[in-house]
Amino acid sequence: MKIKPSTTIRQDYNGFSKYCHEIDEPVILTRNGEADLVVMSHEAFQRMEARIKLQSKLLVAEKQVAEGEPLSDHDQVIARMRRKLDDAKE
Repeated sequence: MKIKPSTTIRQDYNGFSKYCHEIDEPVILTRNGEADLVVMSHEAFQRMEARIKLQSKLLVAEKQVAEGEPLSDHDQVIARMRRKLDDAKE
């Protein structure tokens, strides 16, 4: 992660915003030499949230497999996805 003093955002918000979008990762803002805030672009935040949700779903699936729940057949999964897509179009 990149580290910047909090004055960076106060002195040049537009430049700091552009920087956050360009590096596409969180930036730690310091205050009096200590870490204070973490800032990132909205797009980077959305990707982070999506990864967290996916990890959560994978943990649930791993638990279900470990507990012996039956697995879905590939063709069943594809058919279910197609039905959902078709329903969304209507």
